[in-house]
Amino acid sequence: MGGGSNTPHSWPPHSECRELKPDWAVEHFRFAAPGRPEQKMSDSFSSPLTLIGAGASLAFSSIFYNHYQQKKLEIQKLKEIPSFQADQHLLKILNASPERRLHYVAVEGVVQPAGEPLASRYVPRCYGVVQKVTTQEHWKVRNASGAWVSKTMNAKESKSSVPFRLFQPGSYLSEISVKVESPLEAAGDYLEEVHRGVRRVEDGLLDVVVQGLTGEKLTAQEEREEVLRVGTVLTGFGEVVLEHGGVMRLQPPRDGRAYILLPGDHRSFIRRHENTAGMWKGLTGLFGISGSTLLAAFIYGSLNKDSWKR
Repeated sequence: MGGGSNTPHSWPPHSECRELKPDWAVEHFRFAAPGRPEQKMSDSFSSPLTLIGAGASLAFSSIFYNHYQQKKLEIQKLKEIPSFQADQHLLKILNASPERRLHYVAVEGVVQPAGEPLASRYVPRCYGVVQKVTTQEHWKVRNASGAWVSKTMNAKESKSSVPFRLFQPGSYLSEISVKVESPLEAAGDYLEEVHRGVRRVEDGLLDVVVQGLTGEKLTAQEEREEVLRVGTVLTGFGEVVLEHGGVMRLQPPRDGRAYILLPGDHRSFIRRHENTAGMWKGLTGLFGISGSTLLAAFIYGSLNKDSWKR
C-alpha cells in the first residue's frame, strides 16, 4: 500500500540470544567500577599516618608505663615507713626503743598551739600556728620606644610560727601529744591560702610629675597570706624523740632524709598517690590498646592492598 513496505521486523531466533552469565557480570563490574569500598578502606588503613599514629600511641604508652612504675615504687617505699598517731601507742613504742628514738616515721594529728596562736592579718577570726605573707609590686616602666610595659619587682616574703603540738583526733584534752620542731624548715604544701588581693595605687599630681621624669610608676601591690590553721589534720615525716618528762618531739631527721609536713591524714596521703598511679596505669592501657589497634589496621590494610594489586 502506497509503495510502503509492511514487512514485519525480523528478530533473531531465541537460541541465538546471548545469555548474560552471573560470572561475567561480576567481572564486568569489578573492572568497570572506579574503586571498591574495600579497596579504599584498605588504602586508608595502609596510610603512613596510620603507622605514625600507632608509633606515637605506643611511645606515649611506654612513657606512661614508666611513670606508673616509678609511682608504684614510690608508694611501696611510703608504705614501708611506720605510721603512728599522736597517742599512747606511740609513747609505748618510744619507751621500748633503745635510744628512745624512731629515726624516720610518719606521725599524724590535729594541730593545736602550745600558747597563743597567730592571727591572720587580713581574715577576721582566722588563727594559725604558721604564717607566710608574700607581697610584690606591679610597676609600669617606659622602654626605649616610649611605650609603658608591665614589670613585677620588690617581692618580699615573711614567715613566722609559734610552738604547736599534734594531738590524736578527738582527744584535745589529752596530755599525750607530739611537739613539732622547726616547722619552717619542713618541706611540703601544708599551708592554706586564706587571702590574696591586689591594691590599686592612686596617682597624685606629684606622682605624675615624678613618673614623667623617672619613667616608672607603681600601679598595684599584691598581697598573699598562707596559714597553717589551728585544728588542721597534719601528717609529719621525720624523726621522733622522747624527751625527759615523757614529751614526744617530731624533728628533722639526723640522717639527712626529708623532713615533710603535709595536710590530711596518712591514709589520705597514700590514697592520693595510689590514685595518681591508677591514672598512669589507665593511660598506659588506653594508649597501648589504641597503638596496637592502629598497627593491626595498618598491617591489615597493607596486606589487602597487595592482594588487590595482584
